Amino acid sequence: MLPDKPPGTEQIHRRGSRIRPWGSVPPKGAGRPRSPGKNRWNLVHELRKKLEREAGASLGSGGRRLALFYPGTYRAGMSSLGFQWIANLLAAAGFAVERAFLPDRGRAGLDGPILTLESRTALGDFPLVAVSIAWELEMGDLVAALLGSGIAPLREQRSPRQPSLLIGGPLTFSNPLPVAPLADAMLIGEADHTVVRAVESFFQEPRGSWLLVVESLAGGYVPELHGHELPVPAIAPEGSPPAVSRILSPNAALANMFLVEAVRGCSRHCSFCVMGGRRLPGMRVFSKEQILSAIPPAAPRVGLVGAGVSDHPELEPLLRSLLERGKGVGISSLRADQVARNPELAVLLGRAGYRTLTVAADAASQRLRAALHKGITEEHLLACAGAAASNRFRVLKLYVMLGVPGETDDDVRELAVLLRQLSSIHPVALAVSPFVPKWGTPMQESPFAGQGVLNRRLRILDDLLAGHVDIRSTSPRWAWVEAELARGGWSTGEAVVRAISRGGNFAAWKRELSRTPGPA
Repeated sequence: MLPDKPPGTEQIHRRGSRIRPWGSVPPKGAGRPRSPGKNRWNLVHELRKKLEREAGASLGSGGRRLALFYPGTYRAGMSSLGFQWIANLLAAAGFAVERAFLPDRGRAGLDGPILTLESRTALGDFPLVAVSIAWELEMGDLVAALLGSGIAPLREQRSPRQPSLLIGGPLTFSNPLPVAPLADAMLIGEADHTVVRAVESFFQEPRGSWLLVVESLAGGYVPELHGHELPVPAIAPEGSPPAVSRILSPNAALANMFLVEAVRGCSRHCSFCVMGGRRLPGMRVFSKEQILSAIPPAAPRVGLVGAGVSDHPELEPLLRSLLERGKGVGISSLRADQVARNPELAVLLGRAGYRTLTVAADAASQRLRAALHKGITEEHLLACAGAAASNRFRVLKLYVMLGVPGETDDDVRELAVLLRQLSSIHPVALAVSPFVPKWGTPMQESPFAGQGVLNRRLRILDDLLAGHVDIRSTSPRWAWVEAELARGGWSTGEAVVRAISRGGNFAAWKRELSRTPGPA
């Protein structure tokens, strides 16, 4: 299963235990500029080992160098097709792309500047740092990385000797305004056909002219020129090739897996999801032939990426072809209704090495699923449990949101009844995420349920499912932070900088976000 969020964002929730916050909470002062510590040699050694274990085309050397930073660990970043695809495009255009990540311990492991994988050069020594940011909470990691590297996070405070920041990534489809105070320039939407031009012009033009070039690009956003007015997100032209990864790594979350885009966008219109929002076109499908021709013969495992992969019209024959080639297969998302309607999908995935069958219920009750336009029923989920059992999957993993508008304790009890039914058929693991309203969706004005409500409903599930279902949950308090960022503006981004500068723990986030003006 390809992760929708970086690995590690879910934390185990046990009966009577304290829910750990998202990621690792850094010690007080983490992320502040400091001289390289005694662990620098170990970091260099670890980076060299990761690089030596990779397979695939290099990202170039010599020429015009830039850093491509993922505000997360190597394990997560090298499992991000978007990050790999941008690196691929820039390397193909002749740039020397040097990747950079947080240490393996995340923000807590920061001890001196971020170093690139390719040459172990400090992030602050590059003229340009391109950043791919996927979701709101990565903003804190980006700020911590900049501070730890001696780079002023806020654009207005950076000196001409410090790197310029070009920011893009999936977050730009939702609400990129909180990131704007950090960025010199941003690429909103799909950057396949704009990122090379944006980087070329940086090396060819003085800063003022570079910003004008970015402004002229589809989805180009220059905060100091545009203010709070966002452009329409760029969409890759019809006939664009599927994104593919360039490098395989045993240290990635998706170890030694070649990633290829099967679909882009989504054909469904779930009211809570950015992928179905009004700012995006419908699902664009890459043909079976396009996908197969993009896969190198030596790739041992293939990950089919896209929000609506299980809606691909040729998915079953595509899986059969991959199996005939001896490939292991991963899929980024499975729809419970598609698995229920076509049990052969589960058979093929089992043959391809799947051990966990993962589907989403999204809401606690049938009433709420209908309100969210999910189209998923209890019958679909029961059929998935049967498919997991008959194909000897290790576990059926179910994603669900708590705190959906209109939800009551009775809805949560209905979920517990369903989960007991499912667990009587096959072992079940439940992954709980608090509902976070996202800008650009029909539910952007919906309220966040609140930490007290969410904690109470987690306790209900614990009490009713103890001994039956393994429950993992994202921390409600860090979901509150995500909700504040998701609907914030420029002042919210400035609050992130203050929170990280003051230690980056939850108390610092709460203090700074609570005194920040409301959503944009």
